[in-house]
Amino acid sequence: MRDAIYNHSNAALDIDKLPEDFHQFAKGLIYFVSCVSEARTFAMELSRGVLDVKPPSQENEMAAPLKSLHATLRHLTWQSREVAAGDYNQRVDFMGDFADSFNKMIVQLESRRRDLIKEIEKSAKKNRALENSASLLEAITGQISQWIIVVNRKNAEWLFTNRDIYKVLADISAESELRDWLKKYIAHAPNDGSQSIVDVEFKNGDLKQYFSTAVHPLQWHVHDALAFVFTDITSEKARLNTLETAAYRDTLTNVFNRHYGMELLNKLVDTKQIFIICFIDMDNLKYVNDKYGHVEGDKYILLVAGILRDFSPDTAVCRLGGDEFMLLAYDWNMFDAERRLEELRSRLIGFNDSPGAFYSHSMSYGVVEVGIDNKKQASDLLALADEKMYLYKRTHRAERQSRLL
Repeated sequence: MRDAIYNHSNAALDIDKLPEDFHQFAKGLIYFVSCVSEARTFAMELSRGVLDVKPPSQENEMAAPLKSLHATLRHLTWQSREVAAGDYNQRVDFMGDFADSFNKMIVQLESRRRDLIKEIEKSAKKNRALENSASLLEAITGQISQWIIVVNRKNAEWLFTNRDIYKVLADISAESELRDWLKKYIAHAPNDGSQSIVDVEFKNGDLKQYFSTAVHPLQWHVHDALAFVFTDITSEKARLNTLETAAYRDTLTNVFNRHYGMELLNKLVDTKQIFIICFIDMDNLKYVNDKYGHVEGDKYILLVAGILRDFSPDTAVCRLGGDEFMLLAYDWNMFDAERRLEELRSRLIGFNDSPGAFYSHSMSYGVVEVGIDNKKQASDLLALADEKMYLYKRTHRAERQSRLL
């Protein structure tokens, strides 16, 4: 008993050296000491913040409060990851002052997200107002920043322009593209005197320029003509795209974030689509962050995100937060999806042999195939894929440990 308390690693009892009348008591004592030791080891791991430790056996009733604490901490950790990934529906209804602070933080984050969405909507309305406000009279009398081209309806000849092309087009090589667009528009333009507003996009590689174009039928001297009033909305488009990226893209990897991913998953479930959901968890990210810093951890995350983008061209890749990703794809069955993920995993593991590699690269995954007869909610499907991922991770644990450097 003294060793069990102060030197538990050496606590031993040789039953054979005891009188036979004490054998049953000795067995009970050994079991009691074993339960105490198991609970103590479990408590030490929890005190160090190790939450993936295996809990004591169900028979060990002495460790029941510790197992309850363990489950609570794991759930709080999961909820924190969910919030970090954009799920602001999480709430903690226990743990007193901590719960109040946690829930208040979530409310504040949700409020900021709503403000961001409102800003996007405001920008979109402003863009539409800009596109609908152009008129020929304003263009001629006051809107000198707009570009006006008057074109003969019969032969597409340019009858008038208020400024040179090279002063308007960001890429002068787009002139031929502009002239072709004008000819095609004139060929199909209605001849009922109506006005219209259309969008025009000119691009050369990464260089893009957008115009909101108001089209007005008119008589230009003796010619039946159309006046095209071009308003450059490139900066507005870029600003709107930036706001949309902030709302729906992960800032580090530029793949979709959790908010977008869960919206898409719920839509697929609600509309009874046939698809697969893949839950991917990076292996050893905490180890990399702790030993080599978060800059190296971010490089690891970017590497995995880049590899997952290659799953298929039409697959939605979403970063749920931290080391977790989700893939949503049509026209895939579970067998082919697992085979494809295994190929991508092998490619990731291949970086372990690259020059300068100083930690192990790997990932674990779980795949769920969703049919038209699916009855589960989106959150249940994600949880099922998560469970399958953990099963895969446990199965390959020895393999990962053997590769650790």
